[in-house]
Amino acid sequence: MGVMSKCVAKVSAAVSTHAVVIAGGGPTGLMLAGELALAGVDVAIVERRVNQELAGSRAGGLHSRSIEVLDQRGIAGRFLSQGKTYPFLHFHTQLDISDFPTRHNYVLGLWQKHIERILADWVSELAVPIYREREVIGFMQDDTGVDVELSDGHSLRAQYLVGCDGGRSLVRKLAGIEFAGWEPSMSWLIAEADMAEEPEWGIRYTDAGMQAIGKLEDGRAHLVLTEAQLGPAGEPTLCDIRAALMSVYGTDYGIHRPTWISRFTDMTRQAAAYRERRVLLAGDAAHVHPPVGGQGLNIGVQDAVNLGWKLAQVIKRISPEGLLDTYHAERHPVGARVLHNTMAQTALRRTDARTKALGDVVAELVAMDAPRKRLAGMMSGLDVHYDFGEGHPLLGRRMPDLDVATVDGTVRVFTLLHDARPVLINFGTSGDIDITPWADRVRSIEATHTGAWELPVIGAVNAPAAVLIRPDGYVAWVGEGAQAGLVDALTTWFGLAAERQTSVA
Repeated sequence: MGVMSKCVAKVSAAVSTHAVVIAGGGPTGLMLAGELALAGVDVAIVERRVNQELAGSRAGGLHSRSIEVLDQRGIAGRFLSQGKTYPFLHFHTQLDISDFPTRHNYVLGLWQKHIERILADWVSELAVPIYREREVIGFMQDDTGVDVELSDGHSLRAQYLVGCDGGRSLVRKLAGIEFAGWEPSMSWLIAEADMAEEPEWGIRYTDAGMQAIGKLEDGRAHLVLTEAQLGPAGEPTLCDIRAALMSVYGTDYGIHRPTWISRFTDMTRQAAAYRERRVLLAGDAAHVHPPVGGQGLNIGVQDAVNLGWKLAQVIKRISPEGLLDTYHAERHPVGARVLHNTMAQTALRRTDARTKALGDVVAELVAMDAPRKRLAGMMSGLDVHYDFGEGHPLLGRRMPDLDVATVDGTVRVFTLLHDARPVLINFGTSGDIDITPWADRVRSIEATHTGAWELPVIGAVNAPAAVLIRPDGYVAWVGEGAQAGLVDALTTWFGLAAERQTSVA
């Protein structure tokens, strides 16, 4: 099914070709571009902004698993050097994660504008072209690729188009992908501005809900105000912010010179499919929900890391196109779970007596270890478990960043993933695992580890004899003293053995 908007009937003579075109250069689009570039894929971003600057701070905070995937690429330090760490998440109340078995058992406080800037610098180092001051306004897909029309009249030809263009994604709409969910019931005003008078810093609770005024790095005020009624669909104005402040605080504090005014709601929706033939969705284009808990940006980055290596292998003909179906199969349930927990958190923000009583009970429950770990494991992304069938508890879960001893010395597991290639680590007898037919695409390491193996939420697990780790850091096979199932796992995730590929070709 081809899709083309009316405004792109005129085809430009200027056509550039890329293997992948990404619509949208936010955190998800940038992360995906970096993943593809590491795999040697010709990728380009189409971004409407003239540069990476954002009006306002936008989302804030990187969770444990997001920091881990950045660590897997060797760039986590760039973010950690510019933010502040906090040992807790928030689900109605604080969830301490300082005892979680990860090197990054904290939330990194860092605004989206900084996250995007750092990611953009990384992508620039990888020489990814960005078509700025342009938007995707239409596309037509056929059996071999996608013709992408831009707002400046130019066309791009790609094998695949990925919509990372936000909750109002035009790519999703033109692909005809259903975006089912729930309409908004609550809304919040958000603004960043100067104030002539010193405001009441911090959080205040009113009959409408939580009101908050915080101080930014430059001394300006950052406001989040719960509206008494669901606000209109249009963009709010400074007059709306002043009126809201007056109703809550009895003064508008002389607010002036706003750099960002917006409204967000508790609308909750998810794409029915993350793929429509040669068009894929990631980040907010695939799922939108209220920003409670700060999960949206994080699962978008993790979507990108799941999709990138799979798309690269299909483009390089290492794997069949069916590998892309595992992207939806793995990430759609993760998105659905986030939608579910943000709806619960929003419901707990209501101010009636019954909801307050429920909130008190929830606070008591999450003060206990098991509920705390379960919720925090979910929100941090550390407990993600892809269904690869029965087997060792590690199967389908993130590989711990262990210190392992190799012939070249002690290394961290995550350093073995810096080039975004799969790795097989043999902890057993030297030479008892042979993956020679896949040696061109899977790195093989012999190592030892003497410490405990511990997973978030689950706890201690038995040490495996060997593990096959995908480029996104998830364990695709666990050896328990034999090679049983290894060939199937290698073929499933990393294509046919070299000699079979040659014979099939």
